This record gives sequence, structure tokens and C-alpha cells, in this order.
Amino acid sequence: MELKFTELGQDEFAFRETEGDTVKAEITWTQLADLMVMEYTYVEESLRNQGLAKKLVDHAAAYARENQFKMQPVCSYVAEAFERSDEYNDVKA
Repeated sequence: MELKFTELGQDEFAFRETEGDTVKAEITWTQLADLMVMEYTYVEESLRNQGLAKKLVDHAAAYARENQFKMQPVCSYVAEAFERSDEYNDVKA
């Protein structure tokens, strides 16, 4: 999976996997200074149950670490990932 950093406008960003014009998987957030407000995680139905959603969260967490940002989950998947694992403690807001 090759996730591409995408600017969506108005301080909104995403990491996306696309095929042509079709979004196959993505995680989106709004950037507020050093805070990434994690809003949405999506994986196309045919690709689900393969660990891709976790890879999206991992990729966003790596980006947060690189830039010394914190992540605040609004998205239920990200909130659940934060609750299930201590590996994100350093980026939790």
C-alpha cells in the first residue's frame, strides 16, 4: 500500500491510497497548530479485515512523531486503536 499525503484544503489533510480517481483507503484530519484532529478512517469494503485501517493509523502516528504533533481522535476507529494499544501513547493529545 502506497499512502500519499494529500492536502484537502482549509487545514484538512489525508493519507490516501487511490486507484485512478477512486479512494481505496484514507485517514483524514484537521491540523490545528500542533494538533491533528483525526476525523475519518475509511477502507473500501473489498480491502477490509486485512489490517489496512491500522496501517493508516500507524502512518498518521509516524507523521505526528516526525513533526512533533499530537493526535486527538474524533474518528471512532482511531479512538479504539488508542484504547487498545499503548504504542500511540506518545502521540495522544
